[in-house]
Amino acid sequence: MPYDPQITYDDMLKVWSGGERANYFAPHLSIGEIIFREMERHPKLIAQISATEKTVLTREEVRFNAMRVATYMRGLGLKQCDIVGLIARNTTHLVAVAYACFFNGMPFHSMNISYEQDTIEKLLSITRPRLIFCDGDEYERVLAATEHIKLDISIITMRNHPSGSVRIQDILTTPIEDNFRPARLEQGPDQTLAILCSSGTTGVPKAVTATNSHNCIFPGFLVTTDVVQYTHSTVDWFSGLSSIINAGVFSTTNVIADNDFDPAFMCRMVQEYRIGLVFQCPSHMAMLANCPEFEDADLSSIKHYIFGGSRCSLDVQNRVRSRLNGDLIFSYSITELNSTGTLNLHFDEKPNSVGCPVAGNKIKIIDEEGVALGPNKVGEVCLFNGQHWSGYYGNPEETLMIRDSQKWFHTGDLGYVDEDGFLFIDDRKKDMLKYHNIMYYPNEIETVISQMPNVAEVCVFGIWNAVNGDEAAASVVKRHGTNLVAQDVLDFVKEHIDAQYKQLNAGVIIVDDLKRSGNGKTNRRANKDHFLNVQKIN
Repeated sequence: MPYDPQITYDDMLKVWSGGERANYFAPHLSIGEIIFREMERHPKLIAQISATEKTVLTREEVRFNAMRVATYMRGLGLKQCDIVGLIARNTTHLVAVAYACFFNGMPFHSMNISYEQDTIEKLLSITRPRLIFCDGDEYERVLAATEHIKLDISIITMRNHPSGSVRIQDILTTPIEDNFRPARLEQGPDQTLAILCSSGTTGVPKAVTATNSHNCIFPGFLVTTDVVQYTHSTVDWFSGLSSIINAGVFSTTNVIADNDFDPAFMCRMVQEYRIGLVFQCPSHMAMLANCPEFEDADLSSIKHYIFGGSRCSLDVQNRVRSRLNGDLIFSYSITELNSTGTLNLHFDEKPNSVGCPVAGNKIKIIDEEGVALGPNKVGEVCLFNGQHWSGYYGNPEETLMIRDSQKWFHTGDLGYVDEDGFLFIDDRKKDMLKYHNIMYYPNEIETVISQMPNVAEVCVFGIWNAVNGDEAAASVVKRHGTNLVAQDVLDFVKEHIDAQYKQLNAGVIIVDDLKRSGNGKTNRRANKDHFLNVQKIN
């Protein structure tokens, strides 16, 4: 079986290693410097195509636009210690804003457009950016958030511009600074490149720093200059960040779209633009496999279809695999690692495995006492890439909880590594749920339901759906002598929570009592099993 000979196993330490990482570029160069140089080398290649806005930009045009935005930022007096906020879809000029930050050596903090108002305020209060770029669709929400936390800054809109806003097109008229060059990083490769988002153990979002380390560059053996790539992920996800980095570093053509994900539209994009490399989250993958257009779509151009971010049913994987001439590749990582963790390049031999550690990474499995386990033993998955990590911005307590003194990341995922070095993910150790790859915690919904006067106790858990991911469901105990039906709970949550991903999308049941562990604590897994049994009977 042609497994990667670089994968080694240390029987003493019980650690699997992906071997040495290849160095494509001089280690002292920042991501911004690499992209700037590579764009100078291939100015006439197509850098980006927007399938929704119908725009095409060469690498020279993207570089000039990024230089204009970077010059504008320098004119405002922004320094490398300052942060730029992003809350935006994949519109034509978002890449110029991202590259401008890379060129200036200042990180952007990217947030998802679906976040609730309270979440946006919390995140902005953590990083307190000096400048914010957002879509006009979110302008009023962003403005209200900045006013609430007393953040007096400029807001620049990327599309659907409201009256009176500063438009990205206005910024793109900025004359480029004479002899413009990317800034040299004051802290070298250890300096923060970007700040993404991840949920904390309390449900309060964390600002996850990503370093300028070259580890964030995707393994180059899958990417060449003639590749046309596509992901629907925005840059608040690592896959979205990685996509724009790869496009800049490897001179690929990046196809983008600023609409809600539409699987039929994706099928047409693949055929029209001959997309060869796809990065996709499992919920979009399931939507693709289930859409009527999928069976007749011309997907012959796809050479590598990479997916990851949450679990995906083997049925969906097989359906997608059956339509591909190229490879279906399961990927696994966590945002905090700032790099790809594993890749399964042998789907047909090892279906449903997330693969082996990529070069530069290591894996170990530990038990509840922190003792490393050997092959085929289930425990917590830990990842290591040895790079500098600045932790969660403004949150040293949670930083210490996820990364230990030996620089191992404790993922909170349960899994095992088989005798061939392939990692399989079993379950979540934490309560965290993911709906369309947006992370949330059941206790956030429980807190809201508990405010209902007729509710005595509640337990919220995730019911997995191939398209949506973890759909929230609830078992509720009503107060003695009161009337309460499932619809009351559904309506209350809808009234008090705006986010679609935190709705009780899988339903509610009213129970006499919750299932408990031997110590009397609520057993979330047992309540979930009871819910599924009730649903099956009904």
